[in-house]
Amino acid sequence: MLFTTTTQYIALAIALVAGWLFGLASHPGGRKWKARYVAERDAHAVTSKRVSELERDHDTATKRAAELERDHGTVGTRVTELERERDLANERVAELKRENDELERENSRLSAAPPLAGDRFVRDDRPFDDDRYDGDRLSPGHPRDRGFI
Repeated sequence: MLFTTTTQYIALAIALVAGWLFGLASHPGGRKWKARYVAERDAHAVTSKRVSELERDHDTATKRAAELERDHGTVGTRVTELERERDLANERVAELKRENDELERENSRLSAAPPLAGDRFVRDDRPFDDDRYDGDRLSPGHPRDRGFI
């Protein structure tokens, strides 16, 4: 063991108190360390504030990106639907143009054709049911003839 007598313990205590007094005497009062501590505390506060702002901005940007991705998916689907509708409308327009061209060709052909020889009228001189007299007989083979041949 290092210390065995009472005198050695007293010498140790005196050395510790003397070191403590010498340290207090040589200490500049703590102004330098207090200033460094305040500067470090302020720098840490500014850094913490900046980190929280960046985290908030990151959260906002992440939410916006998710919203844009969701909208892009919806918009992309809507764009695809609109493109399909446009293609169908273009096909319909092309079909109507073909029909119009065909009708114009037919119209020009018919306008260049000679007129018909004359109008024909079909006369049906057969009497109506109410116009028949009891003595009238229909010709044999007539659709309304129910007589015996």
